[in-house]
Amino acid sequence: MADFTQNIVNQRFRELYTALEKNNMIKGKSDIANKLDTYNHVINSILKGKRNITVDQLNKLFECYHVDANYMFGLSDDMFREGAFEQMGLDTRHKSEQQFGKMANIAMVDIKVRAGDTIEFDNPNYVENLPKFSVPGISGDKLFAFEVDGESMMPTLTHGDWVVCEYLTRGAPIYDNHVYVVVTNSFVTKRIQQVKRGNQLEELRLISDNHQVYQPYNVPLEDVKQLLKVKCRLTSYAIS
Repeated sequence: MADFTQNIVNQRFRELYTALEKNNMIKGKSDIANKLDTYNHVINSILKGKRNITVDQLNKLFECYHVDANYMFGLSDDMFREGAFEQMGLDTRHKSEQQFGKMANIAMVDIKVRAGDTIEFDNPNYVENLPKFSVPGISGDKLFAFEVDGESMMPTLTHGDWVVCEYLTRGAPIYDNHVYVVVTNSFVTKRIQQVKRGNQLEELRLISDNHQVYQPYNVPLEDVKQLLKVKCRLTSYAIS
């Protein structure tokens, strides 16, 4: 079955659906399905990345909820058109920017990825108090940003870069040769390879891109407290 989760329009639809539901603008999938002249299972398939939202459904979305088309195509972080809430008869005096418009979904963790203790990623009170921001095209519920410390991942990552990562629950699939933030007794950002004995995953091999200076090493799986998959890099270095 095809995977449509990387389609930016589908990603933005999931974010929009969450915002509409959170702010009581819809009463679930059946409500928005009726407005888009479709069925519950169609909305569910779009949300799960099993099908694309259609042009006709998009047009109805723009019409019914005054959604900004630029937002849906990843060209803006403003979710709704100017004056949308007044047109829908909503009182927005007590709505924050995080609830409407720019959806700040990436929490900044103010530590270096090389140092620190276990972070309470699953603690809503901890996450709620972290400063947040958004990046066009980067969607998700458990996204965290860390500042890179050191040169072990050069040239892929440079000292002072920030990495936006998706927090993985234990048992979630991991992929060889992808870049992760690995939390043991410290934070490191490395490429990983799975080391198995038979069919049993026992260790992770941590590999630096700056391999001429930094040698790979293995860590037992039981020593890995947390794992976050790097989704993108934010850098202040200009292209030369």
